[in-house]
Amino acid sequence: MSTLRVGLRCDAGPRRGVGHLVRCLALAEEFLARGAHVTVFGTVERLDWATAELAARGIPRHPGPDTPDGLVEAARRHELDVMVLDSYELDPAGAGTLRDAGVFTLAVIDGDSRGQVADLYLDQNFGARLPELPGRLLAGNDYALLRDSVIAARPPVPPPPTAVSRPRVLAFFGGTDAVGAAPLLTRILVSTGHPMDLTVIVGRPEIEAEVEDVAPGRGQVIRPVPPTTSLPALITEADLVVSAAGTSTWELCCLGAPAALVCVVDNQRESYARVVRHGLAAGLGELPELTATGVAGRATRATAARTLHGLLSSPQRRATLAARGWSTIDGRGRARVVDAVFEAVRPPAASTP
Repeated sequence: MSTLRVGLRCDAGPRRGVGHLVRCLALAEEFLARGAHVTVFGTVERLDWATAELAARGIPRHPGPDTPDGLVEAARRHELDVMVLDSYELDPAGAGTLRDAGVFTLAVIDGDSRGQVADLYLDQNFGARLPELPGRLLAGNDYALLRDSVIAARPPVPPPPTAVSRPRVLAFFGGTDAVGAAPLLTRILVSTGHPMDLTVIVGRPEIEAEVEDVAPGRGQVIRPVPPTTSLPALITEADLVVSAAGTSTWELCCLGAPAALVCVVDNQRESYARVVRHGLAAGLGELPELTATGVAGRATRATAARTLHGLLSSPQRRATLAARGWSTIDGRGRARVVDAVFEAVRPPAASTP
């Protein structure tokens, strides 16, 4: 049987963020483990660590393509059997054009298919519903896409309640912090007045400068660090993680990390609300409300600070969140997705009588 050839079309950069690339990388690792040949298509801007992640796995990357016809031409040139599309920016007609050309197409979506006509859809968000779509939908957290480094760091049991006088806090907001949330959340964390050892992942120099301007209080240490491939280890070492409610939510759950989330962009709102409602993470609110001026903004920030203080001072609260998240995301989502692709592209041969 010939090697399955898979293309993944996604982009990443300081303003786009890295969520699409990170989940495509998780799929790439699973396809590679099954003996497939994998190629990534798209732009990776000013993200040396992301480029290094691809190179370390021997995954070639090519620019674009950005049009439906360009996607088909690339699929033919690289003799692809499967194309994964993970983008909010590509022409939605690309999926149907690929499908018409005989390329099995998987569209990774977040609640909105954007009119794409694909063979298979994936919405990995917690509580994702089953809309009417032309192809099969894999929906919900059972299909969460997690990288090798996250799966390897998953603890065998969720962490128990542990009392610490100065909790270790990790704050990060995507691979690039495209919306500039780190300085604001650093200030809110400091405003709790609780002692802490705070590590802040700073995706850009201007973000680092703002974080360095925040004056820590008594018993507080603030340490800005650049994006790192050691993030799973930092997560498992932290007593509390403050993060955006994006694709990293599933990494935090899988790793049993007590987490407080911020909804930083509109397309996170529905998933954020579900995760908070089901107690998988604490909710700190939406970024526009947290950044608002006047009485409303001050009130929202004060509420977030109270939530954080409650978590910092209560080992049991942190442990409850960790256990719920850990039991919800088992780390086998990407295997289920790739199983579905192989079943569709290479169905079992019919048995002979």
